[in-house]
Amino acid sequence: METQEARLKRMAMRAWRRGMKEMDLILGPYADAHLAEMSDVRLLIFDKLLHENDQDLLSWLLGQSSAPDYVSELIDEIGLHARGRLAAR
Repeated sequence: METQEARLKRMAMRAWRRGMKEMDLILGPYADAHLAEMSDVRLLIFDKLLHENDQDLLSWLLGQSSAPDYVSELIDEIGLHARGRLAAR
């Protein structure tokens, strides 16, 4: 069975190494800032999100298509986090 520490490390690495640089730069910082404080339910949703296709994720984040219900709230939070990072520059 995977320990909580190993689970968080796996998810952080997957967030930073997506295959699409844009998604690395969106999901990686979000994971670094929020994974440790997420509830078990939220971690399950984030883990499922990490298995989604990068093109779909980017489309959802850019508002070009609607995210599935199970992940729409999390997509909104990730987008808000990414926009906040850009505004801080």
